[in-house]
Amino acid sequence: MHIRFTDIKKDRSDIRKIKQLYKSAFPPAERAPFHILLRGAKKKNVDFLSCMNGDEWVGMFYVVNHLDMSYVFYFAVAEEKRRKGFGTAILKAALEKYGGRRLFLAIEEVGEQYGNFAERAGRLRFYENAGFVRTGQKVQEADVIYDLMSNNAIVSNDEYRELLKTFLGFRMLFVTMRIF
Repeated sequence: MHIRFTDIKKDRSDIRKIKQLYKSAFPPAERAPFHILLRGAKKKNVDFLSCMNGDEWVGMFYVVNHLDMSYVFYFAVAEEKRRKGFGTAILKAALEKYGGRRLFLAIEEVGEQYGNFAERAGRLRFYENAGFVRTGQKVQEADVIYDLMSNNAIVSNDEYRELLKTFLGFRMLFVTMRIF
């Protein structure tokens, strides 16, 4: 596999596929309106990336950068490419691309109280196998609780809030969120 990233600021040819994947891969409660992602992608500190294996489209990666931190807001592999090693290859390429930075992300809280526990536990194993560890922090956005994971780096709650402010700006006032 030869994973490379194409920035949609320079090449929007995959935007339809990305939007379709975004809507199918993330439940409505976890999705920002797509136009917000597109608007955010115009900022210098945002990477909205199409993931390619050579010339073949395989997924999407949306990252917000602040100081030495890079937060993966959204990452998804095209449905027909799943369970074929592309997700791991994309994450390894991302770890290389963002080398030297604190790379982190949030996954749905893993707990037996959830009806999709097996799916959540599988997602946790996937990220752990790709080199991410749980930070011990949790984030609640609206009714969804997430576990933060990183490339073995520490991100304080205040740093996380600051990063979100760089992306959301005044909209941060309308986000119900707590970090614990």
